[in-house]
Amino acid sequence: MNHLGEYDVIVVGAGHAGIEAAHAAATLGAKTAVFTISLDFIGNMPCNPSIGGTAKGHLVRELDALGGVMGLAADATYLQSRMLNRGKGPAVHSLRVQTDRKRYHMYMKKALEDTPNLDIKQAEIVGLDIQNGHVCGVYTGLNGYYSCKCVVIATGTSLGGRIFVGDAFYDGGPDGQHAATRLTEQLKAAGVPLRRFKTGTPARVHRRSIAFDKLTCQPGDPDDELLPFSFLTRTPMHNKVECYIAFTNPQTHEIIRANIHRSPLYGGMIQGVGPRYCPSIEDKVMRFGEKDHHQIFVEPCGENTEEMYLQGLSSSLPEDVQIAMYRSIVGFENIEIMRPAYAIEYDCVDPTSLKATLESKIVAGLYGAGQFNGTSGYEEAAAQGLLAGLNAARNALGKQELILPRHSSYLGTLVDDLITKGVMDPYRMMTSRSEYRLTLRQDNADERLTPIGREYGLVTDERWRVYCEDQKIKADEMQRLAHTTVRAADLKPVAEAAGVNAGETGGPAVELLRRPGVSYDLLAGIIGRGEGVTPMMAGRIETEIKYAGYIARQQRQIKEVQRHENTLIPEDFVYEGLQGLSLEAREKLNKIRPRTLAQAGRIPGVSPSDVAQLSIALVAEARRASQTNEQGETL
Repeated sequence: MNHLGEYDVIVVGAGHAGIEAAHAAATLGAKTAVFTISLDFIGNMPCNPSIGGTAKGHLVRELDALGGVMGLAADATYLQSRMLNRGKGPAVHSLRVQTDRKRYHMYMKKALEDTPNLDIKQAEIVGLDIQNGHVCGVYTGLNGYYSCKCVVIATGTSLGGRIFVGDAFYDGGPDGQHAATRLTEQLKAAGVPLRRFKTGTPARVHRRSIAFDKLTCQPGDPDDELLPFSFLTRTPMHNKVECYIAFTNPQTHEIIRANIHRSPLYGGMIQGVGPRYCPSIEDKVMRFGEKDHHQIFVEPCGENTEEMYLQGLSSSLPEDVQIAMYRSIVGFENIEIMRPAYAIEYDCVDPTSLKATLESKIVAGLYGAGQFNGTSGYEEAAAQGLLAGLNAARNALGKQELILPRHSSYLGTLVDDLITKGVMDPYRMMTSRSEYRLTLRQDNADERLTPIGREYGLVTDERWRVYCEDQKIKADEMQRLAHTTVRAADLKPVAEAAGVNAGETGGPAVELLRRPGVSYDLLAGIIGRGEGVTPMMAGRIETEIKYAGYIARQQRQIKEVQRHENTLIPEDFVYEGLQGLSLEAREKLNKIRPRTLAQAGRIPGVSPSDVAQLSIALVAEARRASQTNEQGETL
């Protein structure tokens, strides 16, 4: 074995999780290396080339606020942009963009290449050097050895990957990559608890074979309404492509039912558990038999390719069935498949074996991120990658690690869900998973997280300068709105022209904004826009004024919850002696080892009475410890 280098942090994998982990670790000053099976797949998008979506858009904004890369990359490579859930409240507004797959990869590869303190290496990691319960290095498939202080596993679906198309299967990763199989055995040998999950993807088809005149066009938002992901992006945005919608029909469903025995999912070949919220078309047809159609989103893979992605038609059926199924759909009668749909099984960790820092409880210095942690989605992966990379670097440098409570962010919610509740299927972030949606909006991610990113060394001087300028602009505009009075005579004609009933009286602009139908843009038509107020900033100001009472109430709830969040449980706390705990609670608490009383209460199987018993025991233990200290000081 050849000793080829020494690092603070080594990242295994350069997908969305690995990119953010490597960038974060290196930015913090840790000497970092990222290993990937192929440099040509850095930032690969094996599923839909898109970024964002419901709740996922929140994660991208949070990533950006903390100093991550994904938001900037999405802004630089998007094809079409849409704000989802515009008809609902601002808490669930979520940005989504269709992305140029090739340009996204090129952007991310260059971003890593330009990152100081970061080495990029093409090699398969086949083993870990674990000594006395701590990771000390990695082994490559070419008999190389690299020592390190910490390792981040971000292997995506390549770890133990197996591809299925009908009765054909082979070991491999997405898009023709080979599977990483040897690392699995080493992790198992180290006692890391692994499980088997499954995901899949639809076929890619040729643009010329689609009759777009038979489909429903789905345009992006108007150019003057487009908003970026990154708080640093200030350039004008323009949509470049159209997307479309098609539908399955009873004939499509009959073809699937007639061939369901040929599906490896239903034939028993696939053992892994698939994503609940992104099922295959086979699952949709078999589970929801009452539905006579399912929606399909027809979306381009890039400006300089003719490949189109058929979101909603994920499948593992044989190629001949796929062809028949697709051609039964209106507009797809002459469809030309370029890449068939497939399912992929892969290995991942039981996330309850991770700490809130995403470090393993089994192997010190070993961190997990992305699909390795049991999640699905590029955005979930990237967010975890940033946190794992940041904490691995701070661990290696001897600094305090970052733990994000669930009330701070969607990222905090995601991690808390993983380590506290575990996962039965690939985890997907949704707005419904957060009980603090109104305060965890996508528009205020910078206010929530940029100061934290700055404190922990990830936010650059330039990003901090922009953040401080934005905060001043916002504060100045809030003052201006509070001290500017709008006359009824000026308000009425503008409101009537906009079809809004703004009332019969004028008043301070801030008070008028609380009226239904009165928007910042409407008032700006009378009093002008504040200096430096962007459309994104205007939307944030309007939301905070209109929902001030609700936001204040949620902040009070958060303060109440923080009392239990601040009640720490010693790592070596003995639960067996607490007679008041149920047997299930004792087992769950011993397994998960919660950090705080609040986390203990979120563990499935731990009841409020169990939490009360635990709270009493913690108070008693703290009192005994205090008395012991006092006696020691007296002596």
